[in-house]
Amino acid sequence: MTDHLWLHFARHGAGVTHPIITRGEGVTIFDDRGKSYLDALSGLFTVQVGHGRTELAEVAARQASTLAYFPLWGYATPTAIELAERLAHYAPGEVNRVFFTTGGSEAVETAWKLAKQYFKLTGKPGKHKVISRSIAYHGTTHGALAITGLPSYKAPFEPVTPGGFRVPNTNFYRAPEPFAHDDKAFGRWAADRIAEAIEFEGPDTVAAVFLEPVQNAGGAIPPPPGYFGRVREICDAYDVLLVSDEVICAFGRIGSMFACSSDIGDFGYVPDMITCAKGMTSGYSPLGAMIATERLFEPFNDGSTVFPHGYTFGGHPVSAAVGLANLDIFEREGLNDRVRHHAPAFRATLEKLHDLPIVGDVRGEGYFYGIELVKDKATKETFSDTECERLLHGYLSPALFEAGLYCRADDRGDPVIQVAPPLISGQAEFDTIESILRSVLTEAWARL
Repeated sequence: MTDHLWLHFARHGAGVTHPIITRGEGVTIFDDRGKSYLDALSGLFTVQVGHGRTELAEVAARQASTLAYFPLWGYATPTAIELAERLAHYAPGEVNRVFFTTGGSEAVETAWKLAKQYFKLTGKPGKHKVISRSIAYHGTTHGALAITGLPSYKAPFEPVTPGGFRVPNTNFYRAPEPFAHDDKAFGRWAADRIAEAIEFEGPDTVAAVFLEPVQNAGGAIPPPPGYFGRVREICDAYDVLLVSDEVICAFGRIGSMFACSSDIGDFGYVPDMITCAKGMTSGYSPLGAMIATERLFEPFNDGSTVFPHGYTFGGHPVSAAVGLANLDIFEREGLNDRVRHHAPAFRATLEKLHDLPIVGDVRGEGYFYGIELVKDKATKETFSDTECERLLHGYLSPALFEAGLYCRADDRGDPVIQVAPPLISGQAEFDTIESILRSVLTEAWARL
């Protein structure tokens, strides 16, 4: 049935078959056999308000009957204007100039291009390099791929865009000595590696630092205390732009519209740019954005200077209308407050898995968690590449799905299970996630 469909990030041939998902309702998805699964990954960290929201489909149909499409290439549309105003209202500080894309990779690409041109326009043409963290994922286009800190993702496409450099991530579970028992000292050490990298590359060559509030690849890695405050200081000292990549973390995933402005966890910083997508429309229509400060917009506000960049479907009028309706649901149903209220229970439920010998760490924020798997809890010994292949792809991925749980077995760093359910989830869903994970992980350990 899928002979002509080339799936993304998927294996094909040699008898491999792929599930066919036909519909969704609330927190549940269904396949073509009628079997149901708890969507514990929100599609792909995307379906914040849950599946089957007919009001979003109806909004899309109404907008399409009025103005189905027009580009933002020198023209504006009412839905793009209104959504930009809403996003600027939610964003911190003067992060209020919205450039629409159709997805997250495009938003990251846009941010890097803007950083380069901004410094050329302001008398610092040598600043073009970007710094990001090891194992971090920032997208698949050639520019975004250069920012991504996953060598295996880049190898098939080398040479990638030059200018991307890596610093350590903030996985406290894997913190080096002497920081293994002092998360604040570890946060300072990790942040200072950014200053070290800027000095090494040359401050007059570095344009931006790209960081996720909670790093996705490697398993929902939160920032240690003081980390982002120190990073902001470093960026200011070297005139380097701080980009908060919130393609996953924005729109309620950790309990606020934008994670950088959250007062939970170690956030509360004002970046120079925010990149976002996914939850902006809860996946009901493709849409992303790069949101920049007034400072970055100023050189383009002279009546003649152009940012020569854009996308055919960026800010699509139907997608923007869906985004507005999606944000209406957020406000009407108090989804950010809901996440903040239920997040401690979600954490506590997942932390029950600590009693399993295969579970080394449970970490994350809000409705965004990773469970790191180990061979030895005492030594934190991880699995070899061969063992990861057998454990994650050979057993866990199909076994979890067959047990009725759609989540992610991820080997982009040390092996983890990622869970990020729709924001409408509650204790019943948390218990189901924990129960299925417990059963399948117990069996996985027995098979090792």
